[in-house]
Amino acid sequence: MKPTMAEVVAQRKQEFLPGRAFVEAFAADGFDAVVEYDVSITDSLPSSRRKPRYPARNMIKVTDLSKDPRQYYWHESPPLPDDPEINDADMRRELASRFHKSPVPTLLPTTAWVQVPPDLWKDAEAFQTFIDYRLVIRLSTAENYTIICGDGGLLNAPGIARITSGKPLRSTILAACNEVEQMGGTADGLIMNPIDFYIYMENGRLMDDLYQHGVFIVRTRVVEPGTAIVGDFGHGAQLFDSGRSVIRFAEPPPGTFAEPGVALMAEIYERVVINLPTNFFVVSLHS
Repeated sequence: MKPTMAEVVAQRKQEFLPGRAFVEAFAADGFDAVVEYDVSITDSLPSSRRKPRYPARNMIKVTDLSKDPRQYYWHESPPLPDDPEINDADMRRELASRFHKSPVPTLLPTTAWVQVPPDLWKDAEAFQTFIDYRLVIRLSTAENYTIICGDGGLLNAPGIARITSGKPLRSTILAACNEVEQMGGTADGLIMNPIDFYIYMENGRLMDDLYQHGVFIVRTRVVEPGTAIVGDFGHGAQLFDSGRSVIRFAEPPPGTFAEPGVALMAEIYERVVINLPTNFFVVSLHS
């Protein structure tokens, strides 16, 4: 059942809101206020929408290195052309994969900026909602970029194949779902541009059918229109998270805003890795 707006608002009252802590720090320290959080504040992404739009973070297993430190992670790769024949690999392709371990890579910063309207800080409630609804949401958008197409993002991960034809199926998305299952996994996630999502909604039931079969769909502008990422996100990828964040006033880089003003920065630290690259595909749509 879809939640009512009253239920959404009631749930919001129970959520952790990073803006509250920063407003309290501002009351004590003014423009020297700095708040360091022991969580990644994109997990607190606020919303009063009955139709939520989920970030890419929500589809990947998150490992908080502050609570669960790691030295290495495991991953697999396809067989090499000269590898010997592996028993039963004709039916179970993954049996021919090679196993590896690598050190946990250096985490990357994800940063977002907002320019605070003059004197907004004089109204504590307005200032808090500005942080929660603009700064944190902009940080989540920047995080989508980091996870999907930034340095080390999904689209830059080695070993992910491209599917341009759906044969014997009509849909390249369903063809990718089949390929994941032929590798022994389950395609449980789909990342696509909103325009493609709505084209599919307009022309049929594929999006609804995928949703009903448990495929988590993320709509984001950072995926090029006409393409999508399909994969086993639950078992085949991992997001290493520092488990910390910071919000502070700072001087933004040139070109951040159209005019001078008071700027707030939020930053988190993370890195996505692919454990099973053979269980992910970039697909061409509408071909």
